[in-house]
Amino acid sequence: MSDIVRETDGSKGRYVLANDGLEAELTYSISSPTMIIADHTGVPEAWKGQGVGLQLVERLVTDARAEGVKIVPLCPFVNAWRRKHPDWADVFNV
Repeated sequence: MSDIVRETDGSKGRYVLANDGLEAELTYSISSPTMIIADHTGVPEAWKGQGVGLQLVERLVTDARAEGVKIVPLCPFVNAWRRKHPDWADVFNV
């Protein structure tokens, strides 16, 4: 798999992992300079169970920490991983 790429377009953004014509993504909306809303995580069926979605969430958390941004976990997948990682509480706004 290739590296995760972050794309931002106005008030929307996404993290993308692409390989062999497949693409996994975690999309977010920028609510303010200090708050983003994790909207959706999508992983191709062929990649399910390989930790690809978690890699996207980990990158989201890492970037949020580095940038001083809080995450609203609207996406059920992101929210589920938030609950499994109490050490991420500093970046989540719930």
